[in-house]
Parts: sequence; C-alpha cells; structure tokens
Amino acid sequence: MDEPEKNTITSTGNPSIDNMAEKEHAGRLALVGLGLCDEKDITVRGMEEIMSADNVFAEHYTSRLKEGSISRLSNAIGKEIVMLPRKEVEEGSRIIDSCRTGRTAFLVGGDPLTATTHIDLRLRALQESIETVVVHASSVLTAVPGLLGLQHYKLGRTTTLPFPQKGYLPTSPYEIIVENLARGLHSLVLLDTNSADEGNMTANEGMEVLLDMAGKSDGLAKLDEDTLVAVVARAGAPDCVIAAGRMTDMRTRSFGLPLHTIVIPGRLHFMEEEALKAFANLRT
Repeated sequence: MDEPEKNTITSTGNPSIDNMAEKEHAGRLALVGLGLCDEKDITVRGMEEIMSADNVFAEHYTSRLKEGSISRLSNAIGKEIVMLPRKEVEEGSRIIDSCRTGRTAFLVGGDPLTATTHIDLRLRALQESIETVVVHASSVLTAVPGLLGLQHYKLGRTTTLPFPQKGYLPTSPYEIIVENLARGLHSLVLLDTNSADEGNMTANEGMEVLLDMAGKSDGLAKLDEDTLVAVVARAGAPDCVIAAGRMTDMRTRSFGLPLHTIVIPGRLHFMEEEALKAFANLRT
C-alpha cells in the first residue's frame, strides 16, 4: 500500500522554511481526515495513525460529523480525543507544543487539507522541524458533485454562504455564482456551520439568502424562482437526500437534518441532465 503523504517540499521559496525543513525532525504531526458521515468513515490508515499517537486532537468548526461520532471514536480507540475550539486551532500553539513531546494526531471532518487553516498548521509544523503526514479522506468537494452526476471538471469557484448579520449581508458568494453561470460552470455552495446563534444553515435558508442577495444585486444577472438548484443533504450517510428542481419548488421542500450543500448547475451536458433526472429526481 502507498504510504501516507509526508513532507516532500524541497524548496518553498522561503529560506527560513527551507532551512528548517533540512534539519532533523523535532516531532510528528498526522493530519487525519475523518470523512463525511460518522466515526465509521475513517480509513484503516487513519485509524493506525491515531492508535499510534500519544496525543489526539480534533476540531469540528470547518466540517462536522454526526452527533456523538467523536465520542464513539474515542471509546473505540481507548484514548481521549481533545476537541479544540476554533481559536486554538487557528493559533496552533497547543498542537505544535504537543508534537514536541510525542506523536500527535489532528482529526478533521472531510479531507484534512481542504481548509486554509490546516494548510497553515502544516506550514507552521514544517517551520518547527516537525514531520507531517497526511491521511486523506472523502470530502463534500468531490462527493456532492459526484452524487448529483455532475462532471467535476465543470465546477467553478466554490463559495461559502454565511448567515446574514444585522446590517451586513456580503454579496460575494452571489457574485461568484453569477460569474460561474456566465462561464457555464457549476457552483458548489457550502453552507454556514456551527454558527453560535443560528446553528447549521439548511438548504432552505441558503436559498432564501441567495434570493435576498439577488434582490440587492446591482447590474448582475439574477438568480430567481426559476433557477435550477440541486441539494445534497447528509452526504455519505445512509439517509442521504439528493434532489434537484426549480428554486420555487425546492425552497419549501424538507431535506431533513443538516448538513446540507447547495449546487447551482451551469450549462448541463446531456449525460449530466440524465444523471440529475435519475439520481436527483429532476423533472423537466
């Protein structure tokens, strides 16, 4: 079997990082993806990494698994998994300090290198002469388009839709979608998770936010009630829901519990259209 991805950077263009990379490793950090659904999605190699770790940390603000997944995984491995808040992950010092005293595993929902924060953590470890290994896992970035039957190479820029704040509704996600549509590309729209006030955004809430943005857009092509939209709820779970239709119908449908993901399809290949009919019950 292939080995996990290790430090292979020969030159970063940054002398301080390059010099540190040439020194003897001062510790070890394994960034382990947990997949999409629950504790059963972790790979065999990922399990081997956390079983051999002296310290195990996790976070769930960039991606969340089913409720209780981390506790069940902790029971399965017989080790404590320390859940870190967002601030501690972004600061990184607790994880880096742990690497200096033993093998450390950091667990992340989805794939461990899809969030900028985790790439920054890996760079910081390299600066400290800490060996890093990466154990990849399934991610919504590939799973959601695949479940819908959309071709990955026709995806445009991905965007994240936040909950509106009082007096503040950024329209950049809408602008990205409109730009993708103008190029005939599909838009993967990730929805706000773990908001302190609102919780996890549903697809229904996301569609309302997009329509609100459309009403406030200036000179941009509009998303409207007739726009084709697709929703995947709980990707990777046994009760995953896949649906597509016009926004006027989709905005009032029930998709069950989050996590939800929205896709605004661009120009469809005939096979993609057939897939949406077969997989997502699209009616034209």
